[in-house]
Amino acid sequence: MLRFRNLVKGDFVRNVSVLAGGTAFAGALSTLALPLLTRIYSPEEFGVLGVFAALLGMISVIACLRYEIAIPLPESDQSAANLLAVALVCLAGTTAAVTMAIFFFGRQIAALMNAPLLAQYLWLLPIGVAATGTYSVFQYWATRKKAFARIARTRVERSIGGISTQLIMGWAGTGALGLIVGQIVSNGAGFFGLARRAFSEDRAALKNVRLAEMKKVAREYDRQPKYSTLEALTNSGGVQLPIILIASLTSGSEVGYLMLAMQIMQAPMSLIGSSISQVYLSRAVEEHRNGRLGDFTARTIGGLAKIGVGPLIFVGIIAPSVFGLVFGAEWRRAGDLVAWMTPWFVLQFLVSPVSMALYVTNNQRTAMVLQVAGLLLRVLMVLVAGTMLSGQFVPEVYAISGFLFYFIYLVVVCRAANVTLAHGIPIFKATLPFLLASILLAFIVQGAI
Repeated sequence: MLRFRNLVKGDFVRNVSVLAGGTAFAGALSTLALPLLTRIYSPEEFGVLGVFAALLGMISVIACLRYEIAIPLPESDQSAANLLAVALVCLAGTTAAVTMAIFFFGRQIAALMNAPLLAQYLWLLPIGVAATGTYSVFQYWATRKKAFARIARTRVERSIGGISTQLIMGWAGTGALGLIVGQIVSNGAGFFGLARRAFSEDRAALKNVRLAEMKKVAREYDRQPKYSTLEALTNSGGVQLPIILIASLTSGSEVGYLMLAMQIMQAPMSLIGSSISQVYLSRAVEEHRNGRLGDFTARTIGGLAKIGVGPLIFVGIIAPSVFGLVFGAEWRRAGDLVAWMTPWFVLQFLVSPVSMALYVTNNQRTAMVLQVAGLLLRVLMVLVAGTMLSGQFVPEVYAISGFLFYFIYLVVVCRAANVTLAHGIPIFKATLPFLLASILLAFIVQGAI
């Protein structure tokens, strides 16, 4: 146990610090740029970005048939290199299929989503899929090699590239095109550096890529396309498909408000949660083999609770009062949505970084069933709200559905990783002082506005 504690306090925390520290600057830039972007672009233009990003998110997450997330798992680099090649081949096929769909049915797709302005930008979708998928593949290779400093550097590059593109094109008056191009740059920038490092430092392993070996590892890890692909699609669809539905059920500005609210709430996820997720995956396989996954997962959740729950609740309390001041009067509605979305993102912040426990414990089928149920829950709640409430309060119902889903998700992941109630009580006791301090500070700030 002492050895385990020293290990957690050593390599794990050090690797998280490298990623979180490297991405802190990127996250700060993205957040600081939002007040400028909301004064350059209208809520309607953010709405177009929201629908485009929803499509890109749903497609890119399955573009490699999820073979990329298996890259850190094999014991040998040779098998991992062949998995990398399989993932890139799948990505090429998906990109080609998306290109054909846009070429023949682009306008019909935009009309179906009640976003006719989107039709002129859909040609960018295959480019976005290719860029996002390539970055993901080489990021997982870098995770396998524990090249966390390189990953952190690319996150800075992505943030700077995306923000710069959106600001420059916005000032040039390109409208929603600037937001969309910036989103693609933000998703894919940095893949070249990761790929160059892989081919220069891991040339020996990558030279062992053979067609026969690719077929072998594709069969060996066929749970990825069989179960993880549907699980990832439904997971992404649970977030993105309701956004598309909200666009068709309400005005375009509602999606714009929702887009800004989600960007604010996702900042801690991108800054800290994703960093911990990468390091958690790199260590979870070993901890599971040694029978310590439950303790390791509980410690990870406990650390997340201490550093993230308080700030999220603080933002949720003050958002309705400060959004109009920070982002412009027309964006007050987004602050109200942040308050509604806070319980959802608190639970997502806790469970998402450790959700890979389902793959490590060979529970891909459970993950798939969970995500399918989550998709149905969220879509049905949005559709019922859109029908019964005549388009009013649909984003609020979407926020409630997110909370319900991630509560169930947290319970399932904890059971798979063997995290018990005995683990949870110390986590709650350790988090409570931070939580109370954040709530008190929020009311003080709100009273001073």
